[in-house]
Amino acid sequence: MGKVYLVGAGPGDPELLTLKALRLIKSADVILYDRLINQEILLFAKPDCELVYVGKEDGKHTIEQEKINELLLKYAHTREVVVRLKGGDPFIFGRGGEEALFLVEHGIEFEVVPGVSSFYSVPAYAGIPITFRGISSSFAVITGHEDPRKERSSIDWKSLKGINTLIVLMGVSRRKEIARRLIEIGRDPKEPVAFIENGTTERQRVILTDLYELSTNPPEVSPPAIMVVGSVVRLRENLSWYEATLHNTP
Repeated sequence: MGKVYLVGAGPGDPELLTLKALRLIKSADVILYDRLINQEILLFAKPDCELVYVGKEDGKHTIEQEKINELLLKYAHTREVVVRLKGGDPFIFGRGGEEALFLVEHGIEFEVVPGVSSFYSVPAYAGIPITFRGISSSFAVITGHEDPRKERSSIDWKSLKGINTLIVLMGVSRRKEIARRLIEIGRDPKEPVAFIENGTTERQRVILTDLYELSTNPPEVSPPAIMVVGSVVRLRENLSWYEATLHNTP
């Protein structure tokens, strides 16, 4: 009987892997990895490690969650070190908790290896601090998967009015509806918004707008992208640093 490691791979830049994540990737007998995993990270695996793609895409589920659970069970019975590699952190919108519970129910030993989450690291690479004295002393992270027009929502939209900085994950396809909902609850239509595509990678791109423009004439944004709403976005003008390093990395 093997052990399953739910490992966070971070936001994209391989150098943001934790030491523990790197050690487990190097020693894994099998790695079940998600769609957003940087392929460079998989190069750390040993030559005889089996790589199993279990990625999902909005509207194009390559493999259902139940099947992933079955694969974890299968490999736990046949391999010693099983790595379930997830983008960011496995317990932040990664269904890692569901997979851990499944393993518990089937008597499989597991361990969680937290990863650097995209919700704060990607804005940091864009020169946008989540908190800043005198500007932002609170923040919230929500999923953009849910339609903000639903009558019954798992998100308390009204509570977001007073939050200084709002980070939306997986919200590209519903960006227009999200902006309209935020204006409806009382956020300033002129509040700045940033979208950061492919954050922490060489393909990073930042698109700036505001809630009003986003709600009426949204700019083109390609996933994966993080959405940041709040006055801290204006700090990027002086704090942008990553783009300048792309061509000067030693």
